[in-house]
Amino acid sequence: MASVFGLVWSLSILGFLYSETLGIPPFVQPMLLYILLALFLFNPTKTLRYEARFWALRVLGRIFCAPFFYVGFADFWLADQLNSLHTVFLDFQYFVCFYVQNSSWTTVTDAETCIMRELSMRPFVACLPAWFRFAQCLRRYRDTKEAFPHLMNAAKYATSFFVVIFSYLHLTNAKYYVLSTENPYFYLWITASIMSSCFTYTWDIKLDWGLFDSNAGENKFLREEIVYSSPYYYYFAIIEDFILRFGWAFSLSLTEMGYVHADLMVSIIAPLEVFR
Repeated sequence: MASVFGLVWSLSILGFLYSETLGIPPFVQPMLLYILLALFLFNPTKTLRYEARFWALRVLGRIFCAPFFYVGFADFWLADQLNSLHTVFLDFQYFVCFYVQNSSWTTVTDAETCIMRELSMRPFVACLPAWFRFAQCLRRYRDTKEAFPHLMNAAKYATSFFVVIFSYLHLTNAKYYVLSTENPYFYLWITASIMSSCFTYTWDIKLDWGLFDSNAGENKFLREEIVYSSPYYYYFAIIEDFILRFGWAFSLSLTEMGYVHADLMVSIIAPLEVFR
């Protein structure tokens, strides 16, 4: 199934690139791709992995309605995956806005409209993945009455809200300053990002992976029992997770100095986050 969708996506890209040769307006292709994906996902007939599709839809429904439903393993696992796909949420918001605002199927009438005019919507959309897990953690606390780890986990996801809010304020006030370093919201954004990255990285290493256990024995800095044959897999994961958790810092440095365009860095960082 993955190979089929990979082929469909590739054909859509080729159709867009060679739209003039094919005589098909270029912006028809992305719309057709989304329609095809929606038809596959919501197809009511008992074909094309019916049980798997509707299981996923039920889980997604509970995630989107958090905290009003009991949270099971599948619910928080899939919600965690959505946190690695926050760029997809922003892309979908842009996609909807583009087709609502753009009057032409062949040219872009205004490339900035859906970023600047809808800027107030973007922070809300960017917060959605973190909100789902935040709400789930509160629901878990309500059901179990255990402050740890559920309230602490909720606090971890809440740090993402501050990152998004200060990033939004930094962007909306950028026109009043010549340099980013003159913008007070720039420093609040950096501070919130550092705190969020430190919190999430520590949670990954200590609570999710159980590493740096004092009783690790010969598995230094790891834990007493390890699944993989070599401890170096774990050492690599520790370093890799640190680099990707703080990937925003590398991205910011390169874009602020003008070495790389911001959109290119998003295209690099987003798949790396999925890999992490």
